[in-house]
Amino acid sequence: MASIRLPRHLHYPHFTRLPLALEIALALLIKILILILLWHAFFSTPQTKKMRMPTPQVEQHLLTPPAIAATPKAAAPISSSTPKAHDDTHR
Repeated sequence: MASIRLPRHLHYPHFTRLPLALEIALALLIKILILILLWHAFFSTPQTKKMRMPTPQVEQHLLTPPAIAATPKAAAPISSSTPKAHDDTHR
């Protein structure tokens, strides 16, 4: 049984003449570099000094359990917008 060969223009194009594993590694390296550049551009430092918070205050806020309310909140009143029965008086 003969194998079917596709025309050359129907094969996937090779952007480089490197082995596939090296192409994948190169693509991953480029993506990591782009992510690092984006992190440095947008997340590395706060916009102003006013945006900084003292570390102990942040730790206390994040690590302490929330205070339990002494009294439960009152239940919201049930809306009286129930659909009315069909009225046959307006014929």
